[in-house]
Amino acid sequence: MRTTYMAKPGEIERKWYIVDATDVPLGRLSTVVASILRGKNKPTFTPHIDTGDNVIVINASNVALTGKKATDKIYYHHSNHPGGLKERKAGDLREKNPQRLIELSVQGMLPKGTLGHQQGLKLHVFADANHNHEAQKPEVLDITNLI
Repeated sequence: MRTTYMAKPGEIERKWYIVDATDVPLGRLSTVVASILRGKNKPTFTPHIDTGDNVIVINASNVALTGKKATDKIYYHHSNHPGGLKERKAGDLREKNPQRLIELSVQGMLPKGTLGHQQGLKLHVFADANHNHEAQKPEVLDITNLI
């Protein structure tokens, strides 16, 4: 009788991928990146083990917001003080902190809890084309054929 394969943390091989976010819709980019971070693109995917790869997203300031999301989509944050509800529109967040826009979008697609936190730490987002991970020799991932 054959049993289902379960990956062990010691036998997982991690790769580095680089994704260009220029003119790619935010949701489409986030689904592809979240899938790679979870490891769902590998045949050794195990739901309760972190089998994912590292992802570098460049040109985050050029990500596309379709429709009226730039003016209508609102991100909320509370300071835990009375009357401390803060809100920011997606367009303003893309101008001031485009890395945070992609991080929030991808984090919402990862599991909640310690496993999702581990997987989220493997996401590296940069506003322009410069990044400091050349030593890891990342593979360029063309996501136009994945979306």
